Amino acid sequence: MNPKKFARKVLPASGIKTAEETYRKSRIRAMQIRYGYPARDLQVIAVTGTNGKTTTCMLINAMLKSAGYKTAMFTTASVEVAGVSELNTRHTTVPKTADLLHFLKRAKDSQVDYVVLEVTSHALHQHKVLDIPVEVAVLTNISQDHLDYHGSMEEYVAMKARLFNGYMQPMYCVLNRDDAKYNYFAKQSVGLVNGYGVKRDADVVLSGVEPNVSGTNMSLRVDGKKSACNLKLIGDFNAYNAAAAAGAGAVLGLSAADITKGLASLDQVPGRMQIVDAKTDYTVLVDYAVTSDALEKSLQSVQALAEKRVLLVFGATGDRDTDKRPKMGKVAAELADKIFLTDDETYTEDPANIRRDVMKGIKQGKGAKKTTEIADRKKAIEAALKEAKPGDVVLCTGIGHQDTRNMGGKLVKWDEVAVIKKALKK
Repeated sequence: MNPKKFARKVLPASGIKTAEETYRKSRIRAMQIRYGYPARDLQVIAVTGTNGKTTTCMLINAMLKSAGYKTAMFTTASVEVAGVSELNTRHTTVPKTADLLHFLKRAKDSQVDYVVLEVTSHALHQHKVLDIPVEVAVLTNISQDHLDYHGSMEEYVAMKARLFNGYMQPMYCVLNRDDAKYNYFAKQSVGLVNGYGVKRDADVVLSGVEPNVSGTNMSLRVDGKKSACNLKLIGDFNAYNAAAAAGAGAVLGLSAADITKGLASLDQVPGRMQIVDAKTDYTVLVDYAVTSDALEKSLQSVQALAEKRVLLVFGATGDRDTDKRPKMGKVAAELADKIFLTDDETYTEDPANIRRDVMKGIKQGKGAKKTTEIADRKKAIEAALKEAKPGDVVLCTGIGHQDTRNMGGKLVKWDEVAVIKKALKK
């Protein structure tokens, strides 16, 4: 009999959990020894949250590089060591331990000043970042996600809190002052807390946010000094990501001038509110947005910028939290002017069932009449582009930077931007 099956058969649930925890910790520590604990001499900045982790990491990385520091960065979208960057094509929520430790060893060998890590709730639950000393822990925001894995919001939040409490023991904790879970995380934090947000009592105060088609203008008050900041990233939510990055910069001792200059130096984030150079009289954007909260923020930002209509191409992921599907559908119905419901990544689930779950929410939001269901994503994109008129915005969400889609349990090559550009030539 398989050892795992045997253990599950003879051990109580609590015993199985203890055994799994012990095994995971032992395996991670064994690999840490093998790689020589590469993070021990590194200054690590770790970013977690439901949405905005990748963008915040890239903003921090750009800010530090602009200030003259040598950096390394590991996110779900890209990996960079000492200025050499490559797309992250692993497409996993949790990096393989060997991949992460190999990256940290490269960072150490390159003698970088700072390492910026994107840390997920899965990685914290599976102890992937165990024994990696964190100097600065950053929280973007908290909303519903990964309940298929964690089982409840309480467990999901508790895993996120590991980055800030005695489990990781960071020196500084940068928290979203405006998030509903701020007080919870502030109490959990063992490091010095630095809050950011629009509240006047925040350490980094965000104000004057004015998004436009080429970026976002805003002001940041850091250490009592107010400075203008002109991001090249679109969306109100990216102003919050920038404020989070500014909070990290502040606790590291960067000046307000270095912070704002560095934030403005980032041109774009792959697959995150990325403008497609379509050469049309309407705008085409690609965004990752795989939660109802992220989709809502993306649509709100686009609605504020669109001269006329917002046309949305989206779907939901298979083999994941089914509860968020109708919520995403309802958000789409309330904020998009025209919806093209299509397949995202189906994994092993029947795609028709996924679309049916999303459609329930669309109907709840009274958006059925403005919705066209097209299973084939290429055809859905083509239909949206054909429908677009001058002044409209076509927003394609869910796939973002990925170069593959998991369809029926098999990886299929996919490049959302390339698909859009090819469709425009037809």
